Amino acid sequence: MTLTIPQNTDVTARKMHELYRFLHAHPELSMQESATADFIATRLDALGLETFRCGGTGVVGVLRNGAGPTIGFRADTDGLPIAEETGLAYASVARGTLADGTDVPAMHGCGHDTHMAVALTAAEHLVDNRADWAGTLVFIFQPGEETGAGARAMVEDGLWDRAPHPEIIYGQHVWPGLAGTIDISSGVAMAMADSWKVTVHGRQAHGSQPDQSIDPIVLGAHMVVRLQTVVAREVHPMKSAVVTVGTFHGGLKENIIPATAEFTINMRTFDLGVRTRVLDSVRRIIAAEAQASAAPEPTIEVLSTFPRCYNDPAATEKLIAALSHSLGEDAIFEVPPVMGSEDFGLLAEAIGVPSVYWMFGGYSQQSIDSVDSVAGNHSPHFAPDPEPALAAGLTAALTAILSKVGTTGGAA
Repeated sequence: MTLTIPQNTDVTARKMHELYRFLHAHPELSMQESATADFIATRLDALGLETFRCGGTGVVGVLRNGAGPTIGFRADTDGLPIAEETGLAYASVARGTLADGTDVPAMHGCGHDTHMAVALTAAEHLVDNRADWAGTLVFIFQPGEETGAGARAMVEDGLWDRAPHPEIIYGQHVWPGLAGTIDISSGVAMAMADSWKVTVHGRQAHGSQPDQSIDPIVLGAHMVVRLQTVVAREVHPMKSAVVTVGTFHGGLKENIIPATAEFTINMRTFDLGVRTRVLDSVRRIIAAEAQASAAPEPTIEVLSTFPRCYNDPAATEKLIAALSHSLGEDAIFEVPPVMGSEDFGLLAEAIGVPSVYWMFGGYSQQSIDSVDSVAGNHSPHFAPDPEPALAAGLTAALTAILSKVGTTGGAA
């Protein structure tokens, strides 16, 4: 039996675009997506899905439709602390509060509004076309992707104790490519990432009495410089790793040597063995530099940890074939892994099932041709073209789901 994907029907497009504009205008920061969760749950309830909250602000909708495979599909829901500069009529003016209490602007600067709109539209389409497929679908609307906290929160809150176990989980992400195209990797798809805050402890003194101090700024500077040798001299040249010191703060006045300084590190790797080597080396260097300066042991606080994002090769091959049928062979690109990170992989790893994750383009050819370079994810100017990006995202989502529980007849 053939199910036609309605990517270009007026009714589907209008409803999906309305969803997108509303969600774009009302972003919420990571793990604070309460109103977003209410909105999603209300929509899923209206469709008749079995709906429950999970992981604080996560929402799960289960759609049962007779005997058949159980498939998971994930969409992330959080926004970013960015002041939007797109100039769109539906641009966000929302604000949020960071963990330290700082009031900040909020924006869907990574495209999660697109993911939610597509997933909700896919759910509605599959409800309306029950006669054409069979099985159980688990829609996972996950909070806190930007901080790496959401997938873990849902798993630890009993996601897989309450939802049917899928045999595979799919996920996708919009990016600044051509709408209608898919970038997909077989095997490792995205990097693991570890972020730390390091507090360097010294001894405070007046700037005129440096001999009375242990200067944490000088000590921290030595750490930062020495950390650059981890990738250059400790990682195999045929392997990949990135070590970035993104912030450094110390002192309040030019003639006072402070008692402490702090910096943050972000470390990215593809290989579990390389990850262990990098983390161990970074800890060793931080401790050794402190000892060399007769300083107390620094304090290391883990800010976030992103698991690996691994695409099962066999499942990826089958999905590429299905996507090639629905979008065209020329629209599918098998690409190397990227150094960006995602916590999506944890959802499948928690129950030992395969997963597949891909990127879909967000810009029309006209938009790409009109500027030197289109805005990328996490930019205050990031604004995918609702048409044709949403339609292509919907096609990809339905193609993945129906490749397991039904058959697709291509785009309408």
